[in-house]
Amino acid sequence: MNKKETAEIKKNFSDKSGFFIMEKILTAFVDADKNLRYHNINSCLTMPVEEHEVYDETLKKVLNTNVGKSFIEYEFPNEAYEEGKAQDILYKLLKSELKDEEAAENFLHHIANNITYAGPFAVITAYCCYTIRAKDKMDEYSEAEDEVYRYILTAICPVNTGSDGFVFDSFNNEITKKLNTELIISKAPSDGFLYPVFSNRSSDVNHVMYYTKSASKPNISIVEDVLGCTFVMSAENEKASFQSILKGVVGDDLDYMLIKTVNEKIQEVVEENKNDTDKTVIDNTKLKTILSESGVPEERLEMLEPVYEKTCGTASLTASNLVETKTVLTSPGITVNIKPSAADKVRTSVVDGRRCLLIDIDDPTIEINGLPVTLN
Repeated sequence: MNKKETAEIKKNFSDKSGFFIMEKILTAFVDADKNLRYHNINSCLTMPVEEHEVYDETLKKVLNTNVGKSFIEYEFPNEAYEEGKAQDILYKLLKSELKDEEAAENFLHHIANNITYAGPFAVITAYCCYTIRAKDKMDEYSEAEDEVYRYILTAICPVNTGSDGFVFDSFNNEITKKLNTELIISKAPSDGFLYPVFSNRSSDVNHVMYYTKSASKPNISIVEDVLGCTFVMSAENEKASFQSILKGVVGDDLDYMLIKTVNEKIQEVVEENKNDTDKTVIDNTKLKTILSESGVPEERLEMLEPVYEKTCGTASLTASNLVETKTVLTSPGITVNIKPSAADKVRTSVVDGRRCLLIDIDDPTIEINGLPVTLN
């Protein structure tokens, strides 16, 4: 799924859209020891409005349009459709329309038995139908027969007892310590997934979308052990891999200007492709062009292919994950944060035999610890 497809499903994730129906909700509670303590299936058609709205709010967070970072598509391996495997379990749950108790229990036990999770959690799964209005080649709505996209959307939410503190007891007119023993289910899921994916405005049962609240710390066990897919690098890992490649290729020639220039050129790539629905990637060939245009000598560029292959194999890197929104210079006891607009005002040089960081200051008045100081 790309950004446009995700946005279409998210936009229509409401009874008000006229093309969407959430038919049933499966809820479950798994304790800290991974025991399935409770599960239930409710009809959304007879559910109180206030309760329905909470489920809508929680599940809609899984449909994150930050595709490639927080919402990532995975392909099932061939064996995933075998009896009792991840794709088989999800497909049977989908076909049951949450009407089969056995399919629901198998799904929940599969999650509880395979997930790595700190503490208790709740599972909220909805069976939904979205009527896809047919479009012609000009992307205009046509009179052709509409298709129905049927999918299950799952949110995995942490459960805790809330924070301790003090409350005012209006009955006794006193301040007392708050005692909260109720298990509160967070409305902000830590993880989730959508199955099947919505691709080319149709259903694709061979792929699944995984959501993580923390793009830098995804729950790998959900991807590999619950969904049965091969985990791909997180945004944080992609950036670390890119930095490793840069150090391996450029080595001691790395300096402020080169790092700044490479970052700017990757930003240009992202900006040029900002309207593309698919994520923009940097592969071995594209990176070689960027480094060449940044002034890296040919003898260094010859090292790129083996270094890249050793670090990333044949995988491409997501361009937006590599961009630094600010430059941070660090040295023992010193940290300097530089916004992109001021990057040209900073340079490194050797002055009287000492390596220095030089900052051009247009206005002679600066602030130090919030106090104005004039530089003469």
